[in-house]
Amino acid sequence: MLKPRAGNRRRTSTRLQRKRAAAGRLHSRRRTVRPGVPARAGQPDYSGGPAISVVIPVVNERRTIERVIRQAFRVHRNTEVIVVANGTTDGTRQLAESLGARVITYPEALGHDVGRSIGAKEAKGKIVLFTDGDIVIPAKDLMPLIKAVENGVDIALNSYMGPTGKRNVHGVVLAKHAMNIALSRPDLRGASMTTIPHALSRRALETIGFEELAVPPKAQAVGICRGLDVRAVHYIDVGRPNPIRRRRQKTGSDPLEQLIIGDHLEAMDWYIRSTNERGNLPDLMRVREIVR
Repeated sequence: MLKPRAGNRRRTSTRLQRKRAAAGRLHSRRRTVRPGVPARAGQPDYSGGPAISVVIPVVNERRTIERVIRQAFRVHRNTEVIVVANGTTDGTRQLAESLGARVITYPEALGHDVGRSIGAKEAKGKIVLFTDGDIVIPAKDLMPLIKAVENGVDIALNSYMGPTGKRNVHGVVLAKHAMNIALSRPDLRGASMTTIPHALSRRALETIGFEELAVPPKAQAVGICRGLDVRAVHYIDVGRPNPIRRRRQKTGSDPLEQLIIGDHLEAMDWYIRSTNERGNLPDLMRVREIVR
């Protein structure tokens, strides 16, 4: 029988050592990406609970809810999805449950945006992302909002502002611009918490209060007035796939226009009551007393 030469034994031993060392490095890399544990130093630590809560109010959204939920789960490896099913009769609730969402059910419809308040109150995540069940937004467009909050923003808004380059601008678009100007935030232009998606930090939720989220412009006014960092961070065109907008184009009417304009008036009323009759804007040299 031929015996292996000493040189061959040394080369074989060296190759085995290299393979074992490489395997050890690979194993070490794999251990750093367990669910809920940051992959790199400097990332936020969400090991004590869900990193992100995605809140989705729904009323009979069976046609789109599966795609919405699947995109929501992709925003982070440690995500909870909360579906607030109110007045739903088409099987949306059951479908959402089968996909792994946590479903909060109300037999009656709760009205516009109330589901946001309910979902936010139940959310456990450090960051809460709000979207709707009838518009499918890819995860890649949701992630910049989350990243902005991770980097210190309190309210990360969609920078979509609606069509403005036309003779007759929609009343809701005008209301958004007008409110931001009155709040001394013209840089936000038409960006608004009325528009989905948007993300809030836990600090923002506690500062604003869950109840105020049912009237998004008011929640935005409260946040700005109380010194939160509010920014428009990423553009997502939600106008084109919006079913209400499509319905308005067919019928010529928008059932939510007056409601949302009223929301902005309520926000401005709160802001004036919280500051002064001019919303902290100057009166310059006007001597009103002389005509009294």
